[in-house]
This record gives sequence, structure tokens and C-alpha cells, in this order.
Amino acid sequence: MVCRLYNFAVMLLVPCAAMLLFSCGSGGDGDGRSLAAAMPGGFIETAGSAIRPRWSRSELQEFLPEGRGKFTFPHPYLTEAMRITTAEDCGGADCVRQVGYSYWRNMNNHIDSNEMLIVLGLNKAHGGTGPTLFSYDKSTEEITNRGPLFPPGHHLSGYTTSGWYFSATRPSTLYINDGSKMLRYDVLSHASEVVFDVAGQFGADRDVWQMSSSNDDLVHAATLRVRGTSNYLGCLVYLEPTGQLLYYPKAGDFDECQIDRSGRFLTTFEQIDGKNGFDNRIIDLQTGSVQQLLNLPGVGSLGHHDSGFGYVVGHDRYNKMPNATIAWNLSPFTRGPVNHKDYNWDLVQAQHISHTNAQSGIPMEQQYACGSNADRRTYAQNEILCFRLDGSLTQLVVAPVMTDLDASGGNANPTGAGGDYDKSPKGNLDVTGRYFIWTTNLGGNRLDAFIVKVPGQLL
Repeated sequence: MVCRLYNFAVMLLVPCAAMLLFSCGSGGDGDGRSLAAAMPGGFIETAGSAIRPRWSRSELQEFLPEGRGKFTFPHPYLTEAMRITTAEDCGGADCVRQVGYSYWRNMNNHIDSNEMLIVLGLNKAHGGTGPTLFSYDKSTEEITNRGPLFPPGHHLSGYTTSGWYFSATRPSTLYINDGSKMLRYDVLSHASEVVFDVAGQFGADRDVWQMSSSNDDLVHAATLRVRGTSNYLGCLVYLEPTGQLLYYPKAGDFDECQIDRSGRFLTTFEQIDGKNGFDNRIIDLQTGSVQQLLNLPGVGSLGHHDSGFGYVVGHDRYNKMPNATIAWNLSPFTRGPVNHKDYNWDLVQAQHISHTNAQSGIPMEQQYACGSNADRRTYAQNEILCFRLDGSLTQLVVAPVMTDLDASGGNANPTGAGGDYDKSPKGNLDVTGRYFIWTTNLGGNRLDAFIVKVPGQLL
């Protein structure tokens, strides 16, 4: 590994005094290491106060390993990261699919283990092995490709893994949608069980899609759609303790729904009033109350968002601050202060928000979320950023995203204009908030997956 040292003043487009480098706090990881010792690097600044020049592909190649394994980002980041995939996983082709989305966990609950499990989709049509299991040994820092989750002839072996996610509590359990069924799939034993099946109530030509689960694994939500189409019919909620399957038909055009981490609040993303794009419904499953959040000037519905315990974190579309991110408490329904903003309106740095590290029993103000994005504003580095949910605009800068939307890597799996959607990182946090996974093309001809250690103790 080759590391470079940079003049700190050159890297910043604002005075160096705007940054604070410090270390505080400690905690366990299940393997006895402290937060400060295990997660080095990173720095604190005020959100929107600074930008750093974007690195070229040749500059990236100076410190990135060709094989899988650990490396350190150069100054000013100094965070440690692991390369998960390499060209050999795809026979040299562009087979690594995007991680999925920022609210679906690709990393398991590894708190009581030295091993982290990781699931990625490797496109079979481009030299990959389909849904594939990787592991990371936190003691030796070794990454291992443990092979496909399904044999070649299995009907799920060609699936993208988008929408699949690890349980917050069960270390080897992956939630999978399979037609009309939601499954629990054990990535080690390969055994599966049906959580619920909508066929009996809604017919065999219906699918579950875009699933989510509470952190205690007892409440699950999913979009109900006409099989094999984008005709979304509304939202389902399955209450596992009672076996109830609740249905909330769409009010208009429907995009998706999500259960919060507590399992009490359901948020839908749909058209309610017939104007200004998508709105939200917030349904309290405990009281039955429904709150509408219409996308009106000066108010605004949620943009890209993720949920915590009784609150959601998302973009505030009509805020006066550039690309502001705020939190909404869901009971009582109240609008919180701005937690993150960008340097200007052109840079949308935290477009895809991940709060898959949300913790029960801890006030929202003592927690943090992270975000990522890729754009064509070449004067500034796209970065993985984390921010406290307390209105302080305290921002932790973790690592560069390293994506070039004009490079070909990621075009093998296009789901958006020019493949931009698949090239964008849309990364997610593990349950501890100390690891962040994303995919990047490194300015080259293929996507690869990386994990960076998040120095969350700085927040």
C-alpha cells in the first residue's frame, strides 16, 4: 500500500480552523476492542462549511489495493477500509451489483462475533455467482468470498439481492422476498422459513416487494404489487405475534412504504392530493391514527429517508438551507431542526440516508445517521458523511466515495438513466454504526464493494 501526505490547507477550500480533529469516548464491539482504538481517522466539521477537491483515478490507484483486504485512506481522512470484491469475483467483468439501498442492511449483526457476514449480488450474466456471501474477520482483517447462497439451478440464484436485508438481531438471518412470500433465510445453513404468504388473501398473482422489518423482528411491512409488474397496490403490514396481515390500499400513485425500527409506525410514500409529487401517510399501528404529510410549498413531504425508533430522518424539500436533512418525531408528529445541509444547492452530498444503526432507548439527539451520493460536480469530492440528529450541524467526514458517473463501471446493471442509479453508492450502516458499505466504480470499468470503519466516537 502506498500512502500520500497532503498539505491540509490545500485540501480545504475554507480555513483549517473550521475542522476539529479529536478522539473521545469508548465502547465495546463484542471482541473487546475500544471504539477509539478500532476506528481511527475521520474529522469533524460544521455541515456545509467545506469541500475538498475530487481525486482522479490515478490518485486513487496510488493507495487502493488490487486484491481484497485492508487499506487506509490518505490524509485528511485516515480512516481504515476493506476492499470486498475484486475482478476475480466476476472473471474480470462488471458483475458487482449496487448494494441495494441505504435502509437495507448488507452486513449482519456481528456484535458478539469476530466475524462479519456480508451479502452482495454478483450478476450471473456478467461472470458473477448471483447472491453471494462474503465474510470479514475483525481480528485478522481478512475478507473471504464464501460462495453463492444458492446452487446454479435455484430460482433465486439470478436475483439481484436488492431489497434483501439482514435481521437487526439474528446474526445469520437474511430477509428475502420470493414471489408472494417473505422468507427468513439462514445464510450459513441455507435453511429457510416463510414469515408470511399473501397468496391466500390476495391471490397467487401478487408479490411482496420493498420489505422492511422492526428491529425486534416482530413487525414487517412490504409493498403489494401485481406479479412481475410495477403496478403497486398498496402496503402490507404483518404482525408476527398475532399472525395478522393488515392492508392499506394506495391513495394514488404508490412508490413504497416502511415500518419504523420500533414496529409501531408505518410511513408510505404515495400520491395523496393529486399534485406536487409524492406525499406521505404516517400510520400509528398502536392507535390507528393517520397523519398526512402533503408535499406543499413551505411544508414538504419526506424526500429520501430512513427511520429510527418513533422518528424518521429525511430530506426537507422546501427548507431554505441547501439540501437540508431533518428529523420528524412521529408521536406527537413534530418537525425537528436541520441536522445536515450542503455546501451549496448543487452538491447533494447526503442524498441517500442510512440510519440502520438506530438504537432503542437512546434519545434521537444522541444518535447519528450517515449519507452518500455521487454527482458530476467535479470541483468537489463526494464523501461518506455522518451527522448527529441534534440540530447542531455537526458532521463527521468519513471517506471519499470514489465514483465517476461518466465511467463505464456499473453500466452492466442499468436501472436508471445511463446507469447513474446503479453507480450511486446508496450505502448502508451495520447495526453498530461503525461500518459503512457501498459500491463504487473507482472511475473505471466495473463496480466493486468496499467497507469503511466509521469513527463514530467523534460524534
